[in-house]
Order: sequence, then C-alpha cells, then structure tokens
Amino acid sequence: MLTLRQIEVIRAIMVAGTVKGAAELLNVSAPGISRVMKYTEDQLGIRLFSRIYGRYTPTEEARDIFEQIASVFHAVENLHQAIDGLKRGEKRCVSFGAVPSIAHHVLPSAVRALHEQFPGLELHLNTIKIEEAIDYLLLQKGELVAMSYKLDHPGLSVQPLYSGQLFAILPANHPLGDKENLSVRDLARERLVGIEPSDPYGKLLMAPFVEAGLDVSYSIVARTGQTVSTLVAQGLGVAIMDELSLAGPQQHPSIIVRRLAEPTSFRTYAVFSADQPRSIFADAMVKCLIGEMKKAAAERKRLSPY
Repeated sequence: MLTLRQIEVIRAIMVAGTVKGAAELLNVSAPGISRVMKYTEDQLGIRLFSRIYGRYTPTEEARDIFEQIASVFHAVENLHQAIDGLKRGEKRCVSFGAVPSIAHHVLPSAVRALHEQFPGLELHLNTIKIEEAIDYLLLQKGELVAMSYKLDHPGLSVQPLYSGQLFAILPANHPLGDKENLSVRDLARERLVGIEPSDPYGKLLMAPFVEAGLDVSYSIVARTGQTVSTLVAQGLGVAIMDELSLAGPQQHPSIIVRRLAEPTSFRTYAVFSADQPRSIFADAMVKCLIGEMKKAAAERKRLSPY
C-alpha cells in the first residue's frame, strides 16, 4: 500500500518532470526523492516512469495509477483546506450569551480576541437574564453563558472564570469621595441605588449590607448595573457595583470608585449544557473571557487605584 509520502513524491515528479524539480517542490534533497521513487517501484513491481535524458515521463501501463494518485492528492488537499477553514472558523456559527454585567464591556472585548483566532467565525451574541440561562442552554439556543452567579442545575456544567471584588460608586464631588476606603455603614446613610434584592445579581450586590447586619432599602431600583452606574453619575444616589460592570470607567467620568472596607467577593462563571460536547470555539471563548476579565480589572485599578 502506498503511503501519502510516496503519493506526494510521485505527483511531484509528474508535475516537475525531473527528480531535481520534484525535490525543489517538496523542499527536500534530490537523492531522497530518488530513493523513495526506487523503493516505490520495487514495492509495486512495475515501472512508473520512463527516464529519457534525465526527464521522467509516465509509462503507458501506469497511467491509470497516476489518475488515481491525482484523485487521492486532490482529496488530501481538500482535507487540508477543510482543516484550515475550521481553524479560521469558516462556515461555522456559534451562539454565546452573557448577563448584562459581563455583556456590556467584557464580552465585546473577548469577542475581539476570539475573532483574531477565528476570523471567519459567525457569532450570535445574546444579553440574557440569569433566570433565562437555563432555557437558553438546555434548549440549545446557545452553547455558553457567561454569568455572575453560579447556577446549580443537574443539566448544566459550570466552570469558574474570575474572582474579584465589589466597589462603592459615588457621584463626582460627593463628600465621601475624600475617603480612600468606604464602609457599607457610610453608604447606608446615603440615598441608595441598586437592583432588586430578589434578583440573584441584586442579592449579590446587597450582600455586604446584609452581612453587616444593616437593613437598607433602595431609593431607586434599576434592572442592570449599567443603569445603576448612570443613575449614580446623575447624582441620584450611591451604590455598590461589581468591578466588571465598572470596566471602562471613562464611559462614566462623573463617577468616583472607592474600595469597600469590608471584604467582598464577586465571581464569574461559564455555564454549559452538561449533555452537549463543547466546541473548540467555546473553549477558546472561555480563555478569552478569562483574559479580558483580568485586563478589565487591571484597567479599572489603573484609572481608579482606590
């Protein structure tokens, strides 16, 4: 049975007409080509080429073989093209989702990094609520959801992405802005803006007050972290916000970001259907999300070091 290497050598001789030319096509030595050719003819027990003044001409009896070799070679070329297309993401379409705190800044940055790896990949992106994530994945509307809340469901698998902190945000020129660190007790005396505590994400943002034993209520309740940040920028109150929602703080120059004195924790996760195999694009997206979350936190710290 001929190997792909032997087929490659035979075709190179057919194309070039000489051993030297075949060697140049394959970027190998001419003696190596000669050895492979001699071994192949001995193995097959037939003469494939007539050698006249250094040129190689296919023999009449071997023409059928050459036609088959050409077909095999083209099939291999098509295989390589298909593999290269897969590496670029061509003719592939995937759907990813993210909760608003991640979809606002981190997800687009991660998509940019993913597109650099797979420029031909078609992407469908969805901003979804936490409670929508289960149906989104189990009904196969999408392959991955980036979340700020760990879902416990037998049909889902969860992979940690990032662990960070919560921060206080204040309107510019607010008196509390003179402090480097703020206690939740400082915030509790102010007008508070936040997200409904019955919402899983809202519960996360309310946790520092609950853990401090403070019974607080919001003056304004919003749906997303971006809306909360905008309300604070308008001078309508103060809030607690996760650091990824604060990514790109230049978008809200009227906000002051301050570290909380109390320890806080903010974690993100990639959630998948447990019954569906992951694509190479989903695995790559996880790496991109992790990288962009780290970059976003570093950028927030650079712009607002408190």
